[in-house]
Amino acid sequence: MDDAVQEFDTTLRDGRTVHIRAVRPSDEAEFLQAFERLSAEARYMRFMRSVRELDRGRLHQALSSLPEKGIGIVASVPAADGYDIVGSAIAVITGDGSTCEFAITVAAEFGGRGLATALMNTLIDAARRRGLAEMEGFVLSVNQPMLKLARRLGFDIKFDPDDASVRICRLRLGEAPPVANDPVRP
Repeated sequence: MDDAVQEFDTTLRDGRTVHIRAVRPSDEAEFLQAFERLSAEARYMRFMRSVRELDRGRLHQALSSLPEKGIGIVASVPAADGYDIVGSAIAVITGDGSTCEFAITVAAEFGGRGLATALMNTLIDAARRRGLAEMEGFVLSVNQPMLKLARRLGFDIKFDPDDASVRICRLRLGEAPPVANDPVRP
């Protein structure tokens, strides 16, 4: 378990409660199910290309590398088989170990309810606890909800000089976090 990630329940703007916690290796099957529930558009926004099938080997490798090589967070809700993952955020430690690259996914039925904000705030907090200096992410320019969230959270957003369809979002983690008007942890 990643000690940098605080485990908690949060209530979304529509009244639903989700449980947020660190990723566990046992989440692999739930990640596969969550991927299958994503629309083609959501997969494109997350992977920045068309992806029909999740690479199980890469998923296993990514999950087994946490928390040593990054931070993984999931949002889950109760389900008939135990729980469903309805959102996830990951930060992979890069370069000299002082920076990380983030990625986030939220199930469509939980979009626009504050879950992405809760996940990103948790990820940023965990990265700060780990002593990381900077977080960055590559976001498609058509992914306006994510770019709006990044701006609200204080990320600096620039054009990718190598790809006009991509924006680079950077946040210096040593700076005080801005206050977002979305669900707040207890």
